[in-house]
Amino acid sequence: MDTGKSAKVKKIAIVGPECTGKTDLARFLALHYQTLWVPEFARSYIEKLNRPYEKHDLTIIAKEQIRLENELEVKSNKLLICDTTLLVIKIWSEFKYGDCDSEILKELSNQNYDLHLLTYIDIPWEEDPQREHPNQRERLFELYKGELIKLHTPFVEIRRENHMRRSTAIQAIEKIL
Repeated sequence: MDTGKSAKVKKIAIVGPECTGKTDLARFLALHYQTLWVPEFARSYIEKLNRPYEKHDLTIIAKEQIRLENELEVKSNKLLICDTTLLVIKIWSEFKYGDCDSEILKELSNQNYDLHLLTYIDIPWEEDPQREHPNQRERLFELYKGELIKLHTPFVEIRRENHMRRSTAIQAIEKIL
């Protein structure tokens, strides 16, 4: 039976420090390509907690992020835009707690994306109760970039004003379609 899905879904991962436009870019790209995007599960999870999040919460968040991504991948239109990945959770955990749960690292090694879009810190910081490091964004950006290089994964830096960010992302995606 033909499901209409003749080609493998291309997965685009958007990663970078907090408050660098990942969600806005994910929404835009999903609309532009008429496909689905995977929201950051951590945001809704933490909003529902009636306590500060703890390290063990990150493993729960990672599992749900994977579940959500897998669920939306089969419903997407040739392309799936991922607002975050386990790489974000890994860096978040290592930065805040000094290490990362082995279960997250194992799952991270199983994840495959066709392209990573690494968002730079050149947009203004916006206060949000879930954002923690307004003065560490440059350092965090370098951690993301270093991890992507170490993983030998294709990535493009997303910089400058909104229309340039969108244009750069579209050009990078068009090259892999």
